[in-house]
Amino acid sequence: MTDSTATSEGITARYEETETERLLTFERDGATAAVGQNVEGYAMLKVRPTADGDELERYYGFDMALDHAAELLGVAQHDLPVPEAADDMGM
Repeated sequence: MTDSTATSEGITARYEETETERLLTFERDGATAAVGQNVEGYAMLKVRPTADGDELERYYGFDMALDHAAELLGVAQHDLPVPEAADDMGM
């Protein structure tokens, strides 16, 4: 089974699948960011401030979505831990 949680430098990432979406959420010192994609895994990635928040932007590439999520948390993209289960998100 692949890992669905990762922690690094005070940032916790959690990956889960709901009925409609693959969801990667990040939390750092009370701040959150989320990246969602349809459950089939082929649509654009949606960046939101929280798992159930309003969509801020859509991206084709996982790196671009992670960069925006990192910006919401006030960290660099390379600081975000990505659980193994979420490695294949993006188009």
